[in-house]
Amino acid sequence: MAKRPKAGKVGESDKEKKGKRNAAAKLRREVGSDETIKTPPSDREADLDRAPKWEPRYPGSGRLDGKVAIVTGGDSGIGRAVCALFAREGADIAIVYLENKADAAETAAIVEREGRRAITIKADVGKVKAGETIVAQTVKAFGRLDILVNNAGEQHPAEDIRDISAAQLERTFATNIFGMFYLVQAALPHLGKGAAIVNCTSVTMYQGSGGLLDYSATKGAITAFTRSLSENLIDKGIRVNAVAPGPIWTPLNPRGGAPAEKVASFGESTPMKRPGEPDEVAPCFLFLACDDRRLRPPQSRSTPRSRAIWRQSLHPRHAWPQSRRPYRCQAAGAPGDWRHRRRRRAHAQADRDRPAGHG
Repeated sequence: MAKRPKAGKVGESDKEKKGKRNAAAKLRREVGSDETIKTPPSDREADLDRAPKWEPRYPGSGRLDGKVAIVTGGDSGIGRAVCALFAREGADIAIVYLENKADAAETAAIVEREGRRAITIKADVGKVKAGETIVAQTVKAFGRLDILVNNAGEQHPAEDIRDISAAQLERTFATNIFGMFYLVQAALPHLGKGAAIVNCTSVTMYQGSGGLLDYSATKGAITAFTRSLSENLIDKGIRVNAVAPGPIWTPLNPRGGAPAEKVASFGESTPMKRPGEPDEVAPCFLFLACDDRRLRPPQSRSTPRSRAIWRQSLHPRHAWPQSRRPYRCQAAGAPGDWRHRRRRRAHAQADRDRPAGHG
């Protein structure tokens, strides 16, 4: 079991900072210092000077006993941490990867060391038929499907919108959002009551990112897709949620998803002055995939607050109560909408003006 760091760790060790600087230097040698990276280098986790922390930090409690999960992008980063944690909790895993066979094999070995079964599936989730292939292989190997984690994604930095080619735009949308449609369409016949779909969006979906225009747009689309799909499937007893991580140290950024200058200081502008680790965000996926979340899905109609997408990040500013987030894209009357805020101020003023002794 991984060594548990002190709770609320702020800042990075000298070794961690050096690992980021080395990763930035390696990226600079391979692609230069341009703000736009046309051809990203290999994104193998083994290539990183600073290894991401993926190992679960707590004993399992059987929360996913006997269940089967598909995890796209499961070969490295957040996907690897999710696979490891799900396996520790009792799930068999189908690990979907694009091209890094060695990383996928290592993740499968991690799952098997937890006493669970694993298969690896090489697939480009952005292809129309990929979803059918992934689901078919999973059901053939394990006989069922209970959880779908749509985690695969890609990003290509570009400071000028004119540098985003039509091919790049189509590719980013195909991987990040179209693939979710294809996989859900293929998985739906096999998902029964109590099944769960967990999508990976990003803090950029409401915060934005000037250098990741197409990527941020796809994350906004994932948020809308999650909300809408939840409304669509809740009568079938299928829960749909999303996790929106802040800056997490994975191969995505230091291996071509960000310019070298940003990699060198990645995550340092957050309140905790460091990026998160994959094993810190993986428990959010577990919570949304297991029966701990069965009482009321975040898309239910019971209260305005419950309609908010589940947003989780390492950093406190991204974990405010929904009614306090500076989120301007709310539906009318929802927490964060100006009418809702005006009503709250009026109620607070009425409480202050109420004579003493009157409840």
